[in-house]
Amino acid sequence: MNIDLNAAATFMATQARLLDRRRFDVLFRDGDPAAALAALEAYRNSDGGYGHGLEPDCRSVTSQPAGALHAFEVFADVGKSTSPRAAELCDWLASISLPDGGIPFALPMPDPEGSAPFWAGADPGVSSLQITAIVAVTAHRVAAHDPAVAAHPWLAKATRYCLDEIEKLDEAPHALVLAFAMKLVDTLGDTRLVEKLGRFVPDDGVVAVGGGIEGEAMRPLDFAPEPGGPARKLFRPEVVEADLRRVAGGQHDDGGWRVDYASYSPAAALEWNGMFTVGMLGLLRANGLV
Repeated sequence: MNIDLNAAATFMATQARLLDRRRFDVLFRDGDPAAALAALEAYRNSDGGYGHGLEPDCRSVTSQPAGALHAFEVFADVGKSTSPRAAELCDWLASISLPDGGIPFALPMPDPEGSAPFWAGADPGVSSLQITAIVAVTAHRVAAHDPAVAAHPWLAKATRYCLDEIEKLDEAPHALVLAFAMKLVDTLGDTRLVEKLGRFVPDDGVVAVGGGIEGEAMRPLDFAPEPGGPARKLFRPEVVEADLRRVAGGQHDDGGWRVDYASYSPAAALEWNGMFTVGMLGLLRANGLV
């Protein structure tokens, strides 16, 4: 599993947006965390949320839950270089949370052009386990080094909502819901709920994404990205090894990785690949391969 970081750097320089180039520099080139945070600032709104296409398939200028997800990814990347913007983002998430503690999949957007229909047409009055779980997972990554996020009441309420919803599951949810819920309980080290969700994951770890493009699926590392967590025990070592080889083998000759799902605008098609390349390299590094 040979990863060419120099080729990846060339790909990022020639095909990725500035924010993701800064993230790559912080993670793999001793880059300045302040530069990554400065690049993220361009996507921030005065209400404390993030929009302006930070989520490539949601081009709206409005602050959106998906924007919060990707902002937390940056706050996690910069590690101990904490920013007050992370706690301010928790404030914004608290302001849009519904009474049950969940957040809606997306908020109304007056400018839906270029956004995926599932973002533009979401019901803002219904909590979404899918988006709440993955936002909470990423916030917990930030909380590991940012006391203000760790202590924020929004994170506790959102996590409680997710755990309550997971308890209610008695049949397999959509593949993305399953993967994001699994990541959360794995992050929390909740072995019981990992085992509960594990009943919906086949031995090979491949769960087709309903409504996705042909071959789109959640795979073992989507459920158990970190070694040492309880979710990793759901899979035989050779299954994990094969999936790591799949991810490593996804590096193209130009140094980048390509997403395996549809994009909804020309800008998104380009931006996703830079984001995805940083994500795949981060996954491989977490597993000791970069």
